[in-house]
Amino acid sequence: MGEFVLKMPDVGEGVAEAELVEWHVKPGDPVREDMVLAAVMTDKATVEIPSPVSGKVLWLGAEVGDTVAVKAPLVRIETAGDGGEPLPDSVPEALAEAVLEEPVAATPAPAKVTSPPKPQSPAPKPALAPRQMPDVSAKPLASPAVRLRAKESGIDLRQVIGRGPAGRITHDDLDLVISRGGEPLPPQTGLMRKTAVEEIKVTGLRRRIAEKMSLSTSRIPHITYVEEVDMTALEDLRATMNRDRKGEQPKLTILPFLMRALVKAVAELSGVNAIFDDHAGIIHRHAAVHIGIATQTPAGLTVPVVRHAEARSIWDCAGELNRLAEAARTGTATRDELTGSTITISSLGALGGIVSTPVINHPEVAIVGVNKLAVRPVWDGTQFVPRKIMNLSSSFDHRVIDGWDAATFVQRLKTLLETPALIFVEG
Repeated sequence: MGEFVLKMPDVGEGVAEAELVEWHVKPGDPVREDMVLAAVMTDKATVEIPSPVSGKVLWLGAEVGDTVAVKAPLVRIETAGDGGEPLPDSVPEALAEAVLEEPVAATPAPAKVTSPPKPQSPAPKPALAPRQMPDVSAKPLASPAVRLRAKESGIDLRQVIGRGPAGRITHDDLDLVISRGGEPLPPQTGLMRKTAVEEIKVTGLRRRIAEKMSLSTSRIPHITYVEEVDMTALEDLRATMNRDRKGEQPKLTILPFLMRALVKAVAELSGVNAIFDDHAGIIHRHAAVHIGIATQTPAGLTVPVVRHAEARSIWDCAGELNRLAEAARTGTATRDELTGSTITISSLGALGGIVSTPVINHPEVAIVGVNKLAVRPVWDGTQFVPRKIMNLSSSFDHRVIDGWDAATFVQRLKTLLETPALIFVEG
């Protein structure tokens, strides 16, 4: 019998380490050649690592969530022959074909496999345990004083529900029974105290999201501006355009209209369509409008990017938005489709609430949050009339965007959305 040591391969493009996001095997498992052993995530892709030999897993060199350096021992495999050499430092063809563009919806992480789990300290017991039916076949737990008092009172302790530690019967429990004339308390069913604690390690895409949000909130002083927008006219126009759409034209939601309104607004206030390199102290104002659309996926939040929205019609915006959202949800979006935005839209649709405080997608300087659309009574000067109202909650980097400019930008969006014909006016 031999032993084969599989080292962490070089996944290319100067990557020196990768995060282990999934094990497909555990010690003792049989493996065959080309069987996927693990998945690792770099900043650019998720890579599946296959086995170059057949045999049995003896040892795993990392746990899910660990960062593994290139060339570090990853797996030891017992082989039928004399073993073999580790994989070369470059990525083999089989591994290169396993590179998947991020994001990939990782399956739940398996338990730690490199060492026995550490025993957990027992959770502190509540002062009053849940009320349960007493076990009449077991000797009840009680102190000698409680037993004597129960005997003198003619109470069978086997019929008393103990609420002390480990179900111990206390004087308080006896007092409750005595107050009922010696009748045992009825059991409480359905409502039970729960003490379980589930530990979930933050790995993969969820870790990337946590790091991104921490970076944004720690380095960007946010200012959030909320404005109410009357969407009645736009909703009427949207309904008409959807009714009259032709051929392969996609169904329009509010977002394509907002995207086109953004294009017109940033043409007048270019400071919000920018990237702030705070290390170099340089603001990069972009002529191109690359709009990131915050999208919830099974793996977590991703931000696919509709590039050059300034050159797209409203139908083109809708079609590209649909394509990117589907790619993000299925984990097939490429790195280019998930990077390079200059301004972001965040929308929770029907769950949008009244107000939100969206976090800026670093290193951008602005994000527009879409809240829930609802019919509300609005005073028109003589009476209340029903109008379709939606709030915009927008955050700005207060280091480079003053409050006045933030308000001016949102008010311009409000004007465009409330008078949607302006969205289609050229020039």
